[in-house]
Amino acid sequence: METYTDTSLEEILRRAADDRGCVTTDLKYHVTEEKKDEEGNTAEVTAEVYTSEDVKEFLFDYLGSFFTSIDEEIEVAIEETDDGYIVNLNAENNAVLIGKMGKTIDAFNTVVRGAVNAEFKNRINVLIDVNHYKEERYSRLRFMAKKIGRQVQKSHVDVELDPMPSDERKVIHKQLNEWHNIKTESEGEGSRRHVCVRYAADEPAEEPEEETAE
Repeated sequence: METYTDTSLEEILRRAADDRGCVTTDLKYHVTEEKKDEEGNTAEVTAEVYTSEDVKEFLFDYLGSFFTSIDEEIEVAIEETDDGYIVNLNAENNAVLIGKMGKTIDAFNTVVRGAVNAEFKNRINVLIDVNHYKEERYSRLRFMAKKIGRQVQKSHVDVELDPMPSDERKVIHKQLNEWHNIKTESEGEGSRRHVCVRYAADEPAEEPEEETAE
């Protein structure tokens, strides 16, 4: 990530793209300062500019430093997706990294996301996985969501799921987003936040207005 100052954001992005040999659409930025002239027009802009490669490099360095500090050898593979980045870790003892009921990996996700967002001053979606544990967990959650969705459609009785982290709640919401007569809501605070699967009745059809004879 590099800091640029120029007369406009457009000029900053043009210079950054030239420096990096890419197009401006490959760049992301955070404006740190904007100065106005006497007429209120932008006179000078300062922005931090970065690419996806900067994010990946930060993740590699951050994770490398962490596991080196605890004397743990780790394999790191980063995949860029439309939604963000999936970081898959593989160590000698993956069970310790995952923790009981996945609590350790969930906590680690929170820490790493916080570090990335603080570094780039932007909301960047990062998922830390361990030997594809989360991938398999998501598959089970999607299966469960379908089962509960059919149950609620049939019984018209709402179902409250157990508390789960935000990334897993997102899987439930996405799976049932377009289901007929189903809506999902997150409720609760902190570690007790959970998904409620609710029955949503069809809206009554509006009756056509009767025409009156003149």
